Amino acid sequence: MNFRFVTKTVHAFLDYPVAVSLIATPFILGLGRGNPWALYLSVATGIAAFALTLLTDHKTGVIRIVPYRMHVAVDRLVGAVFIVAPLVLGFHGLEAAYYWLNGAAVLLVTFVLNAPEGEGRMLASAKA
Repeated sequence: MNFRFVTKTVHAFLDYPVAVSLIATPFILGLGRGNPWALYLSVATGIAAFALTLLTDHKTGVIRIVPYRMHVAVDRLVGAVFIVAPLVLGFHGLEAAYYWLNGAAVLLVTFVLNAPEGEGRMLASAKA
């Protein structure tokens, strides 16, 4: 079984809910009480992720001007920033855990579970 199942299409359909989650979850969890940047960073990243998804050349992109490879590179950069943000910005407790878990999830999806472009078509034709 191939564990690299996050094809370009799967990624496209995950992008909008993830962006909305980055905007809403900090309010639900009450992030920002210990350090306001714990709220601001996630909300700003969610807004930017939503805009990036609108502009990406994939199935759910509206104005498809950003290549998918660049989109994935930005996702990886965000994952790395989320890993180091608690250390640099002094997040503790739930705020630190939120960023470390989100950063780890993004890096896992984009480095380990991400199928190379075109692999979705190869997987479909291999099953036929």
